Amino acid sequence: MKIDSIFYRLFQDFPNIFFELIGNSPEEANIYQFSSVEVKQTAFRIDGVFLPVQTTENPIYFVEVQFQTDGEIYSRLFAEICLYLRQNKPQNDWNAVVLYPTKSLDTGDIKHYREFFTSQRVRRIYLDELGESTSLPIGIATIKLIIATEDTAIAQGRELINRTKQEINSQLQQQQLLQLIRDNLCL
Repeated sequence: MKIDSIFYRLFQDFPNIFFELIGNSPEEANIYQFSSVEVKQTAFRIDGVFLPVQTTENPIYFVEVQFQTDGEIYSRLFAEICLYLRQNKPQNDWNAVVLYPTKSLDTGDIKHYREFFTSQRVRRIYLDELGESTSLPIGIATIKLIIATEDTAIAQGRELINRTKQEINSQLQQQQLLQLIRDNLCL
């Protein structure tokens, strides 16, 4: 699905955005390596996994991007995570983040998994509830552009292009973000 590939590219090129999105320090991205992981035998595919690079003190983050209704989302997500943990036997603890464009698409039954949600081991983020793009950090504003209506996407995209040119000092990161905005977010 196109949305998954946009998020994969976004998190691959700008892992700090994920950590900013979940309320952690963007610098935390420096101790992680991001990839998409296929769990063997069952052909489950985890949308994204942030693996700590050199430490067992930091948790693994599983990322699921869900842009359509799916009553089985949580049973599938926990099956994927448990298979990953069984096959890889990591020493690290884990957390999961499920990204939705809106709360209305969160139709999965959490009855068997509610402890994961109440403990905040699993967090749900609804992109439309993150606030106004102009007041958000540039990375999170870029994610919000994905859910913008066609009418507002172009204006928001232009504003993000200007902000990127002003706020991003690294020439390489600036070019990558500008390309991502132009290619995938402002069609």
